[in-house]
Amino acid sequence: MKTVLARPAARSGPSASVYRWIRQVHLWIGAWGALAAILYGFTGLVMNHRFGDGAWPQGDSAERGRVTLAVPADARDAPEALAAWLAAEHGLAPQVIRTSKPEGGRVGGKAVDQPPRWTLGGGTASRSWSLEYVPGNATAELKQTTHSPLAALNRLHKGVGGGAVWILLADSFAIAMLLLGVSGIWMWARGRTPRQMALSVLALSVLVLAAVLGPALA
Repeated sequence: MKTVLARPAARSGPSASVYRWIRQVHLWIGAWGALAAILYGFTGLVMNHRFGDGAWPQGDSAERGRVTLAVPADARDAPEALAAWLAAEHGLAPQVIRTSKPEGGRVGGKAVDQPPRWTLGGGTASRSWSLEYVPGNATAELKQTTHSPLAALNRLHKGVGGGAVWILLADSFAIAMLLLGVSGIWMWARGRTPRQMALSVLALSVLVLAAVLGPALA
């Protein structure tokens, strides 16, 4: 007589439904963020080795030229006024506006006060511009720069030159990676005992991360 072993019944109920739902979310988010993971992983690896004797190539940036612009009186009062004039007159919409306080310096052993400066910048990841202006002056200097593909990718990694659309897209990729991590840990830990968790590669990664981050953040 042939004996047939009964197969254990598949898990059912709320727990199984939650698992299937999280697994589907994990898969779809992974598909959405796969290219982003490759892009950010590649540029992060490159930028992580930008210092030292064995530094990796970071791409090239070349200055295209400098132009002196005459600044009208009504654009000299505030950085916002200067930015509005640049956008209206020259089609340059600033993405970054920085102001510096007056600084002191020394010339021939004598203290010399340095005026404040406004720095406005914008452009794309591959073609950027920056404007240096001393408040009250009648002119400002505009510098234009081109960036190689690798340098442009590094700029995008840092959120520079992509514009508002890239920032939104990068935010979605960042949220996707967070959800991937949380859902991946949840699915991996499901069904494991605390002892198995304590002796797992996940626990090892937590210990290594703490050992590295602790001194760095101290």
